[in-house]
Amino acid sequence: MDLSRVEDVRTAMKLAGIKPNKALGQHFLVDRNSLEAIMDAADVTPADTVLEIGPGLGTMTRPLADYGSTVVAVETDHTLVELLRRDAPTNLTVVEQDILKFDLTSLPAGYKVIANIPYYLTSKIFRLLIESPNPPSVMSMLIQKEVAERICAVPGKLSILALSIQYYGKPEIETIVERHKFWPAPDVDSAVLRVDVTGPKFDADPHQLFRLIKAGFGEKRKQLKNSLSGGLNLSPELATDVLKSARLQPTARAQELDINQWERLYRVATKKGVL
Repeated sequence: MDLSRVEDVRTAMKLAGIKPNKALGQHFLVDRNSLEAIMDAADVTPADTVLEIGPGLGTMTRPLADYGSTVVAVETDHTLVELLRRDAPTNLTVVEQDILKFDLTSLPAGYKVIANIPYYLTSKIFRLLIESPNPPSVMSMLIQKEVAERICAVPGKLSILALSIQYYGKPEIETIVERHKFWPAPDVDSAVLRVDVTGPKFDADPHQLFRLIKAGFGEKRKQLKNSLSGGLNLSPELATDVLKSARLQPTARAQELDINQWERLYRVATKKGVL
């Protein structure tokens, strides 16, 4: 049975007596080239430990295990867990758990992540992984195309999500996966996003850094002097002084600043006791 073919996926699920769970955001990728693109993007080797999030029917799980990698597959759907555990090889561990509650420190350093994740969990899963005391070395994620484009945005189009990923790593879109390549088809296209997790771009208290960034984005259309004044409860004069000391124009807007400019702003804000 070829689980990259929609007919075989339907048959497999019918035999198992299950249907796609919309509440869990289950959309099964039924395109062999796209499945291989997700695995290839992580540069997986037999020596790697791979955390697979949302393995579903195991379309990528078994090839990864057959390749020789140590695979830890985390799945919430009990029926799918039982299917994955049938005749599982010794290098495959199937964990029935919400990924947001999974202990990443149980994995060896330098593990890699492969995932086809529900759209509504994208931001939470990214934060879980990149902010972990044991982050992965590489992530290959199948996510909503629009979100992937936002994550890879350049100054002028940056967002809190983009900065949070770019602070910890280097994101790059590998390929686009059209909606008709899923069953059932979602309402939007997807993209394979590779993120090389490098660690923080500069030394900072993440809580305070993103408090500053969130204040800057508090009202996107406002100039930074106004959004920082409102978001950090500063006088307009102090907000302007902080920006000028960081060599930034008070009239700039949050989405225009790259990660290096945020570093300068963070350093000045910390020095002046704003944070």
